[in-house]
Amino acid sequence: MRGAAALSAMLLTVAVAPPAGAAGPLAIGAAGLGDPVFPTLGNGGYDVQRYALDVTYDALPRTLHGTVRIQARTTQPLQRFFLDAAGLDIAAVRVDNVPAAFVTLPEKLQIDQATPLGAGRAMNVEIRYSTDPRRLPQPTGGFVPTLDGFATAAQPAAAHTVFPCNDHPSDKAVFSFRVTAPPGELGVANGVRTHLVTNSDGTTTASYDPPEPMATELVQLAVGTYAVLDHGMHNGVRWRDVVPTVRLPLLLPALYLTGHQLDWLTARLGPFPFSAYGLLPVDSDDTEPFEFTGLETQSLTLYRPGFLTQPEDKIGGHMTHELTHSWFGDSVTPRTWADLWLNEGHAEYYALNYRYAQGWTDTKGFTRFDDRMRWTYAQGNIWRASSGPVAQPTADTLFDNERYTGGTLVLYALAQRVGMPVFDRIERTFLAAFRYGNASTADYISTAVAVSGDPTVAAFLREWLYGASTPPMPGHPDWTVDPVPPSPAPPGPQSDRLD
Repeated sequence: MRGAAALSAMLLTVAVAPPAGAAGPLAIGAAGLGDPVFPTLGNGGYDVQRYALDVTYDALPRTLHGTVRIQARTTQPLQRFFLDAAGLDIAAVRVDNVPAAFVTLPEKLQIDQATPLGAGRAMNVEIRYSTDPRRLPQPTGGFVPTLDGFATAAQPAAAHTVFPCNDHPSDKAVFSFRVTAPPGELGVANGVRTHLVTNSDGTTTASYDPPEPMATELVQLAVGTYAVLDHGMHNGVRWRDVVPTVRLPLLLPALYLTGHQLDWLTARLGPFPFSAYGLLPVDSDDTEPFEFTGLETQSLTLYRPGFLTQPEDKIGGHMTHELTHSWFGDSVTPRTWADLWLNEGHAEYYALNYRYAQGWTDTKGFTRFDDRMRWTYAQGNIWRASSGPVAQPTADTLFDNERYTGGTLVLYALAQRVGMPVFDRIERTFLAAFRYGNASTADYISTAVAVSGDPTVAAFLREWLYGASTPPMPGHPDWTVDPVPPSPAPPGPQSDRLD
């Protein structure tokens, strides 16, 4: 997401004096986890187990009122700790049902408990807050204002503009949602709706309780005039879409494409990792930008207006890209943001192969995977010069081509090195080993070595992922790399954002 650099620049590590009357040094959790891309994102001292998010949207004056209840376990003695929070009006904080002192800081909420907790203790935090979804619009904030409400797009570092949280992908948790919407509208969240209640004032409260753990950047909250199109069970998955009511007839052809994509991917990657899947196309507010094409919010992919009205050969590859994220990114989530290539490289790898399997031409004019990879190989040193190695992004280059088709090229090279049967076993073994958890680039390398039985694969992958220049392509000694121009221009985002 383009606002990542701006948001990273706003993040800071805070040092605040102990509260008046405090005796001795405080046990303080770190305000930041030292992520290679966003060093001050996330917080130390505790591990979140569950978020229960209860929000109410008032159409006038377009305000979101929320209560988030956080169940966590301390990982150290703790009296002062931090949550990520920005653009939120914090009304009250309670820890273990006792009012707690708090201070709002740039990008952080500092909380001081009256009584210190020891390591390994359960901790329950309740925070009441409110915000205007238009206050921090894309690309900096996590909200997408729509014509009659909002949706959320928190990747990579903006979930904490939607609710206070430990906003780092390494701290996955189970979520539950209660969303109260104005009369005539519907509240939407990840998972399948479990209850819908009409209140005495005409508002509705929808409940969602997805069972699988989730990273904060994958949360979806939306309110608007939506219809739920339930296709029933497909290949073991509850297939449902949430669509603006006025757009439903026009979008039906696109919505029915998911079934074939799901069958194609499960044949290659194994069973779908979540209980539900579907699409959430939204009508964005004309006054606000909608910078990306689609976003893989867990079990309910967000899409920008109009994209899904195009012919199948224009949208099918992109839809498959987003669906692939259910395995790579949502189920197996990167341990740090430097591991993003594991998401995007895999999503492009399978999306391109799906496109060519249907006989379609890609956005570069190619109809064969080898031809697209040869073109990508030629760009290798140019992309490394402008965006860094595949597994070493910065906040400015996080969503550049190098993480997308550059990452795909790494996977292609590995398949050329070990052969397709072994490559397929590496993929499935990796997905099974880290299902519902986090994985790093080192974890993928270790899996490739273990499955292939070849320890030299480690050095091979490290050269492809971290080298300053593009290595030779196995099996293709005639492939060449284009020279780097004197001032290479940044390659910019790839299909997940602007295709």
